[in-house]
Amino acid sequence: MRLPFIAIAALTITLATSGQAASQPDYVEILDDELVDKIQGGLLGQILGNLNGLPHELKYNDAPGNVESYTPSLPEGARTDDDTDIEWIYTLEMQRSGRLLVSYPRVAELWSKHVNTHIWCANEYARLLMDLGIDPPLTGRIALNPWSSFNISGQFVCEAFGLVAPGMPQTASRIGLHYTHVSIDGEPAQSTQLLDTMIATAFVETDVEKIVDAGLAALDRRSILRAVVGDVQAWFKENPADWRKTWKAIHGKYAGHGGMRDFNGSELNTAAIIGSLLYGRGDFVETLRLGFNFGWDADCNAATAGAIVGVIKGRKRMDARGWTIRDTYRNLTRPGMPEDETITGYGRRLVDVAQKVILTHGGEKRVIDGRTVWRIAVEKPASVERLPQPIDRLEELRSALLPRIRQDLTGTTRDRARAAYLAMALGEAETLAEDRPIDWQEALAALKTDRQLLTALFKAPPSAAKALQDRARAAGLEVPTTSPS
Repeated sequence: MRLPFIAIAALTITLATSGQAASQPDYVEILDDELVDKIQGGLLGQILGNLNGLPHELKYNDAPGNVESYTPSLPEGARTDDDTDIEWIYTLEMQRSGRLLVSYPRVAELWSKHVNTHIWCANEYARLLMDLGIDPPLTGRIALNPWSSFNISGQFVCEAFGLVAPGMPQTASRIGLHYTHVSIDGEPAQSTQLLDTMIATAFVETDVEKIVDAGLAALDRRSILRAVVGDVQAWFKENPADWRKTWKAIHGKYAGHGGMRDFNGSELNTAAIIGSLLYGRGDFVETLRLGFNFGWDADCNAATAGAIVGVIKGRKRMDARGWTIRDTYRNLTRPGMPEDETITGYGRRLVDVAQKVILTHGGEKRVIDGRTVWRIAVEKPASVERLPQPIDRLEELRSALLPRIRQDLTGTTRDRARAAYLAMALGEAETLAEDRPIDWQEALAALKTDRQLLTALFKAPPSAAKALQDRARAAGLEVPTTSPS
């Protein structure tokens, strides 16, 4: 039996089903051809940033890159990568089912079927928790997933949800958060709001600085990302012709955590996205070149920046540049997903979902002078989710999960292992060991057989995982030894 999604307010987000409730919404009208063009442009921009950025991934951590020139190209077409293919799975399911927020048990089913390799960090850990029978969004809670407090999955698994909510930044954020909470929470969830707001805003605004301002308005006032974005804006104004000075300032203030957090943490990589956008000044090629040079998780950052500027430019203007782009999206990583996908086919799926989002959020489809026009109820950028207090939601999780933990101590082997993991993570191991010593020891023994999860736990960065690792050791868990040959 799986641990089901618990529908309490603090553990979920709800999606509004109409336009802004507080007042009558404003509207913009966009030709169907233009809507399609912008969505296709955003997707191509994301894919180019991702795949052309891979040679630069994690190469420039202590000094910026030195990419002097860049020509976008995909001569062999595109291929699946975790920067785009997890969203591909969600997009296809949204299109197929007609549901904008796919249920979390169904999300777990999709991951079990399609997402078993080519994932890392917070996503890999979330997948291991699913194997234990824990469904999202619990798989992304900081108390349970040691990567979720800082990992950039909230950034690189969010772009599609901005593309399907044109001019509707709050809706984009709500949809995006539903899916990125599978593996992250806290500050990384704030980055989802920031970036989905910027992508959604790019449909109705072409000034990159104003788009960044819109993203800033989507952040909780307590979020450290407000300082990150504000700092980069200030450093850009101080050094408008020297992006390297801004890179140095970013590194000086936001590096220093040590280990992987200094490669794929949300603070550094958010700063890199904002820097590449501001210094790129709306030029697609220059934005991606700078995205590579700002470094850290460069392919992810260039993909997000590319999606934003790709929406502004549109696919037709990008095609007019004469770049070599083969229209394929080869599935190399996601078994059970289509084997004949194309970039434009993926884009059409996004268009289908975007049309549903428009219609279910106060918009209309009209025909004017024989041309299809979408009337969109535009939204102002705003934060739709505050930072949880406390950030790990510990008491909230204890209250929600303890009854089930106690029940599962006498369940199947997996039930017992799950109960032991949750009790350990929530600081309840000592109490259960005293109250139900035999049941507890059997549950602990069951958990010890999950060598993959325990190995991942103890390999997680101590800067974020120390509390969970300490609880695990206190409960009698340790790094699994290598199996004898």
